[in-house]
Amino acid sequence: QVQLRESGGGLVQPGGSLRLSCAASGSMFRIYAWGWYRQAPGKQRELVATVTSGGSTSYADSVKGRFTISRDNAKNLIYLRMNSLKPEDAAVYYCNIVGGTFEWGQGTQVTVSS
Repeated sequence: QVQLRESGGGLVQPGGSLRLSCAASGSMFRIYAWGWYRQAPGKQRELVATVTSGGSTSYADSVKGRFTISRDNAKNLIYLRMNSLKPEDAAVYYCNIVGGTFEWGQGTQVTVSS
């Protein structure tokens, strides 16, 4: 059973930056494409960034040019660097494989407010 643990969220002013981390247990980390998802109150969870096993990345239009996803296969970690944060980026952020089939972690709250 893969366990996911997200961290790094917090309160930031508009225009600020945060780096989220996700630690995943298990020995098969490197074979999966991973994604960062977010869910704002009253909205469905959405996929905002993905990174393939080969390191190729993709982004939702709403975050393109501001967010950067990366992975460290040696440490079973996935990162999300978020720059130029906007109030509409506020949400609970989660990591999971693309398709989201592992049990979800607790997520990490990102609040963007002045």
